[in-house]
Amino acid sequence: MITQAVYDSFKNSLLSGDRHSCAEITKALFTSTAAVKEVYVDLFQAAMYEIGDMWEHDLITPATEHLATGITEYCMSFAYPVIFGAEHKNKCAVISCLPNEYHQIGARMVADFFELNGWHGYFLGANTPINALLEMIGEKKPDVVGLSISIYFNVPVMLKVIDAIRGKYKDLRIIVGGQGLKHGAGMAGKLGDVEIVGSLDSLEKIFNES
Repeated sequence: MITQAVYDSFKNSLLSGDRHSCAEITKALFTSTAAVKEVYVDLFQAAMYEIGDMWEHDLITPATEHLATGITEYCMSFAYPVIFGAEHKNKCAVISCLPNEYHQIGARMVADFFELNGWHGYFLGANTPINALLEMIGEKKPDVVGLSISIYFNVPVMLKVIDAIRGKYKDLRIIVGGQGLKHGAGMAGKLGDVEIVGSLDSLEKIFNES
């Protein structure tokens, strides 16, 4: 369980740019598969959401937010012995940020969750061109493609990417998620059979089906 004291210590260390303290807190928590899920959701995600809100309200500088993001991604790497040690099945997911999207931590968490649940999760990173994504889909032949959107104004780009995927891979399962959809009331009606994933926990539906 992530106590309030642990959470506050980690968040404050992020805000001060103390990578060493964040790493020590994280290493002490990563002991099992269950612990990885808890740390990702209740520590990393929660802290980055709070720090993101602070940035949106001009309480911290963009540099502080970027530094916190970099430290969090560094700390995620300590989970990899557990994540990649999981028994894998013949399932594959390609996870990508949209063009002009540079906030990649959420998408990376999603790819890690697929790995943690026995899938092969291929994370393409920030600002992935449409053609590069289509090429990777053709190469890996995934069961699921996940798209991350952090900025609501990129919805037209997201729809363009979805149309491009559908043009070549009509029946491929597509999921979308990210903070860019939190103000997208009625968005589901524009996405057809594309699934909106509202949280890391909601991915469990996909894993339980496989």
